Amino acid sequence: MNAAAPGKLDRIVADARRSAALRDQGYREQALKIYPWICGRCAREFTRTNLRELTVHHRDHNHDNNPPNGSNWELLCLYCHDNEHQRHLEARGSGPDAAGGGAAATHSPFANLKALLGKGD
Repeated sequence: MNAAAPGKLDRIVADARRSAALRDQGYREQALKIYPWICGRCAREFTRTNLRELTVHHRDHNHDNNPPNGSNWELLCLYCHDNEHQRHLEARGSGPDAAGGGAAATHSPFANLKALLGKGD
């Protein structure tokens, strides 16, 4: 091993520690320290092995609103988080039934069922 290798290793370790410190300042890491690792909707519990499936939801839907006390966050699993955002879009009128977002279905597949069933008599 040459003399440059220990210096390079020290730099790599120092860079990794700085990166970890920066990540710890992010809102996800803060929320994971504040709240228990449980989905706020379905109560599914998480461990280190599946923690990647637990997300931080901004209650007011403003991702720039990150108070240090976590009052705008809640931990939700991927499924509940997607459901919450879909409900928010539909409530705002941006869902698939909104004007310009696609027409509501008007076809009734069973409208002629009685007539079709009556043909066999």
